[in-house]
Amino acid sequence: MEAPGFWDDADKSQEAMKELKSLKDSFEKYNELKQGMDDIETLIAMADEENDESLVPEVEEEFNVFEKKFDALRIGTLLSGEYDRDNAILTLHAGAGGTEACDWCQMLMRMYTRWAESKGYKTEVVDYLEGDEAGVKAVTIEIEGENAYGYLRSEHGIHRLVRISPFNAAGKRQTSFVSCDVMPDIEEDVDVEINDDDLRIDTYRSSGAGGQHINKTSSAIRITHLPTGIVVQCQNERSQHQNKDKAMQMLKAKLYLLKKQENAEKTSDIRGDVKDVNFGSQIRSYVLQPYTMVKDHRTNEEVGNAQSVLDGNIDPFITAYLKWQAVKADARE
Repeated sequence: MEAPGFWDDADKSQEAMKELKSLKDSFEKYNELKQGMDDIETLIAMADEENDESLVPEVEEEFNVFEKKFDALRIGTLLSGEYDRDNAILTLHAGAGGTEACDWCQMLMRMYTRWAESKGYKTEVVDYLEGDEAGVKAVTIEIEGENAYGYLRSEHGIHRLVRISPFNAAGKRQTSFVSCDVMPDIEEDVDVEINDDDLRIDTYRSSGAGGQHINKTSSAIRITHLPTGIVVQCQNERSQHQNKDKAMQMLKAKLYLLKKQENAEKTSDIRGDVKDVNFGSQIRSYVLQPYTMVKDHRTNEEVGNAQSVLDGNIDPFITAYLKWQAVKADARE
């Protein structure tokens, strides 16, 4: 930073500042852990020296805090992928289940938004399509924060809900599905050649929140890349031109990632599970009746408090997934 000309290149200097902040945060977390362990050892020595059992609960409480911070730091070391530090673009699509599936899509939108808020991340709705009667048919959210993609890549796939539907007059249990796709928001201009003849660009009227302008002008953009079938949409910007630029950035990022992959397994990891959004393809089940449980079918991680998960507490599943992937990577090596 003290070198001559450091600030001449704004993009390069900002990237260096971002890396500096990340390194400083790592050292601070380590020093905080070290201080925590020193405090625990001091408490244990005091209790032992004075034979004071009343200090045991305090030691246990301090250790529980230490253990959580240690585990969080350890999980952070698993975020070593090329794009793990990047912001994330998360897209939800309601599948089989009609109005119930649209409601389920809105519930998941709330869950991810609450999770992002708990991390101090910033969220912005990039595209939004309301359900015919209730809920959301599809939504794309940009989640901005360090390691957002690294954490959220665990959410790729189909999410299944089982409950007594409020939209079913007979009061029967119903199963609904929503697909979740997550990709990194690659900031640099990636080198991808796109033939204009391979694109179908549609404009449409924006829907959902956004005020008078967004609801009355056909400024929303949908771009379909015909050779791959990839579809990207954007409606949150003020003009059609801005929406097109953002959609093209998203398309380039997706095509770049696909180009980078050397085999179908890695491609699937970036694009999400390419499966029908229905029975037998889910990565996670959320059961609200006749009992409550959320279970991830890849890692077998289970949480009994389903409402807590729906309120944004998805960290146990993210942690289990990252550990599971690390074990798989070690096995391949």
